Amino acid sequence: MATMTAAQRREAAKAAFDEYMAMCPSHQLLEIIGSKWVSLVLSRLADGPLRYAELARALPGASAKMLTQTLRTLERDGFVARDVTPAVPVQVSYSLTPLGERIVPLLAAIKAWADEHIGQIHAARDRYDASRV
Repeated sequence: MATMTAAQRREAAKAAFDEYMAMCPSHQLLEIIGSKWVSLVLSRLADGPLRYAELARALPGASAKMLTQTLRTLERDGFVARDVTPAVPVQVSYSLTPLGERIVPLLAAIKAWADEHIGQIHAARDRYDASRV
């Protein structure tokens, strides 16, 4: 059996950790909801179905490309349903699926926690930064 150098052991440990992180459900979910526009889109849709233009007006900072990508990703992941109504012109609306509805309370809890504690985080950063000068 060949021995491994320290660098080879670190590389093997990193590969094993990367594989674990790729399969970790919590990590996978945090990657989804950590996306810039995801929580905002889900929060807007929590009040009921919206057409694309209504969502775009509700999120003026999101470009059309980013909003479209976010909606497609959420649809792919099962959080959002895209409903097409045949009309002239075609009407498309988006709504939460049951899975999407179940994640809204989690997002609301994260928002509430952030609203309550962000001042403490900023203060801690300021103390840390001041001690490094």
